[in-house]
Amino acid sequence: MSSPPALRLWVGTLVVMLVAELPGALQKCIFDEVQAQVRVVRAAWIHPHGPPDEPTPAPPTGPRHQRSSLGEMTPSAPASPRPIRIHTWIPRESDHLSDAEKGRLEAAVEEAVRVVSSLLSVNRVVGPLLLSRDINKYCKFIWSNSRTSNYNRCGRANNNYRNETCLDVTIPDQHLSGCDIYPEPDSPLRTVLRPEGAGLPDTDFLLYLHTQSTDKCRAEPSVLAYAAHCQTDTQGRPVAGVVVICRDRLSEAAYNHQATVQTVIHELFHALGFSRDLFHTWKDCSSSSPALGSGCSPRGKVVHSDGSGQMRIYTSSVISALQTHLTSPDPELGGPLENLDAPGRASSHWEARVLRGSIMAAELEDPATVRIDPVTLAALQDTGWYRVELSRAQSLVWGDGEGASFGSLSTCQHNSSSFFCTGSGLGCHFLHLHKGECQTDPYLEGCRVFKPLKNSSECWKRENTRPTPELDWSGEIWGLGCRCFSSNLTRQTQFLVSSSSVEGRCYRHRCTGPNRYQIQVSGSDWVTCPPGGAIQINGYQGLVFCPDRRLCLYPDITPPSDDVGGFPPSNTSDPYEMMNSAQDGGWSTLRPHTELSVASALGFTAAVCLLAALAVSYRKCRSCKNRVRTVPDDHSDL
Repeated sequence: MSSPPALRLWVGTLVVMLVAELPGALQKCIFDEVQAQVRVVRAAWIHPHGPPDEPTPAPPTGPRHQRSSLGEMTPSAPASPRPIRIHTWIPRESDHLSDAEKGRLEAAVEEAVRVVSSLLSVNRVVGPLLLSRDINKYCKFIWSNSRTSNYNRCGRANNNYRNETCLDVTIPDQHLSGCDIYPEPDSPLRTVLRPEGAGLPDTDFLLYLHTQSTDKCRAEPSVLAYAAHCQTDTQGRPVAGVVVICRDRLSEAAYNHQATVQTVIHELFHALGFSRDLFHTWKDCSSSSPALGSGCSPRGKVVHSDGSGQMRIYTSSVISALQTHLTSPDPELGGPLENLDAPGRASSHWEARVLRGSIMAAELEDPATVRIDPVTLAALQDTGWYRVELSRAQSLVWGDGEGASFGSLSTCQHNSSSFFCTGSGLGCHFLHLHKGECQTDPYLEGCRVFKPLKNSSECWKRENTRPTPELDWSGEIWGLGCRCFSSNLTRQTQFLVSSSSVEGRCYRHRCTGPNRYQIQVSGSDWVTCPPGGAIQINGYQGLVFCPDRRLCLYPDITPPSDDVGGFPPSNTSDPYEMMNSAQDGGWSTLRPHTELSVASALGFTAAVCLLAALAVSYRKCRSCKNRVRTVPDDHSDL
């Protein structure tokens, strides 16, 4: 039997509305693919008395002279590391942006650079930063006889030489050192092929910010940006790189400020050293003086396979950070690397099953769930190029205290940890800021987790409040102090209402101590919720389940803030002192991927119809004794 026209129109409208509201894919990173296409120019050691482009076979011992500006000789002076100065340069190849797009981009990049500079300190470049020219590009012939005075110098110019590039960006001559040609093997006479540029003052890393709708942007709709490093100094530290921002992602409809900030931070961390192409160049500075680079030795190979075939970074700070995080003394707890895109090889991302929510995961979820975590900062510390403000790391809740085997394929599918789920039901994201759906993805390799939903899933958003109290049989409340709880509550009425299934529901909470809290359901008083237990609520049938070690334990796990430019709090504050300040700032939402079929949309429609019918009956019984009072709109006093 066909549906009446009006009903068909209403159902069709609802289906279109829900499909239109479907979130896009998670932000995906393609760094390893991009970096593999870049030829990296490494600055050569310069003989103290030689010309600017004379490399020596090996760095000298004792007091070092290095290209502090990668173009001129300056004796390196011991100095305490200072915050890295990142200079952003927009190349002429970038697309022209509207004023609105330019404003969005500048705000996001400035915030990302400010965050990174507050975390990483370096031995600063003395004088202007000058990048090196690639001798293999400008030179057709290099004197190779070690007995000649012009050994390793360029003897013939490449007539086809035009410029230096960083990915698809042409590096301006003013950013580059000069280069000379020595036509005779033993003659000091030389010809200047390119003059010395002016360089960039007050710069330790040069970031070329390229905004364009590239082929990679068009091929990967989930890619917001991608990056690569293209030059390193004599210590191996990256000094120049490019971040490509996909132009279409800056339009008002597609733009998300905090998603862009986090993506730029992620790509900057790659360009600054979190790269499989640079792992083998990291330095061991554990016995060095306060000045970085003094007394450091090459680490060599730091990535090895463990007994299960998982590729891991084995460096001291990373091992220590992971042991602390998982509460395990296991010495095999190196930093696990994602192996989906490179089975049996190192990748430049953490394994999603073990370090989900890390800023260096291969895909970034909702910005409220992404953390600049202790393990990532430990890895940057172990490069040997940076002094890292480890105390500013954010809490990584995922897997906290779960032991050495957490996240392994042999355990994640057997309900061995509450961080994983089975089936495809509804519940709560592990931070309890969102409702979630039990899902998997290729990076999880069959394991399933509760991923944030989009439609009205953010418990902290007051605008997600149901239209009328009569339609809300579960007692949900939305607002800044609200969190997600697994629950099957339904209001008690004179009508027979079957119990609902357990799913994620939004209720107000307040902290009373570390891992201690109370909750409030619509129309109820505050009730203590024992972590790991469950409670009943007067006026409702069913239970609310109280998560253990997820709430009132991490002071920096907070709803997003509307403030632009605020750095998220670290995890070092006293949790008890911050018990009732859960409204402090964080990062706002990025739309995650969910699956919603037409069938489920129709199921939702049927549910709405049923609730509407019940609501009509409920209105007729407003005068019955078992009336449940509603929570007032203004909860500022709670």
